[in-house]
Amino acid sequence: MVELEIIGPQDQPALLAISNPEALEGAQRTLLEMGYKVHTAENHEQFQTRYNRVTYQVVIIEESFAGGNLLENPTLQWVQNLTMSRRRDATFFLLGESMETLNALQAFALSVHCVINYNEFPMLAELIHKTVAENELFLTTYREAQRRTAQKG
Repeated sequence: MVELEIIGPQDQPALLAISNPEALEGAQRTLLEMGYKVHTAENHEQFQTRYNRVTYQVVIIEESFAGGNLLENPTLQWVQNLTMSRRRDATFFLLGESMETLNALQAFALSVHCVINYNEFPMLAELIHKTVAENELFLTTYREAQRRTAQKG
């Protein structure tokens, strides 16, 4: 059974799908220092359950999560097939050895906001801050139009 944790309106929830213990510990520590409330998933099913229960602001998926690989990662495939209405509140990161950090084309092809190579892992806080800020800026116009439409209706 999945533990339930109360998420308040001021909380910044983050979800980690990372199997590498050192990377998981580092990501948890970094996100906690940045003020995020961190949840972890141990397998693909737990990831889906957690993602469906909470509107996460940051989601980090490891390319080899739960013993998978980049081409056969059920968690990544599930996220890639989510509708935009279920994805737009989160900023997605993909972590792995085959990633070229901040490669926009690679991120676009994999349907995430940012790709991070393990070699750049010490810069995780900066990468999260930069990517979340860019994603927020990109969606500002959309959210403003949505807010105005709701006020008129």
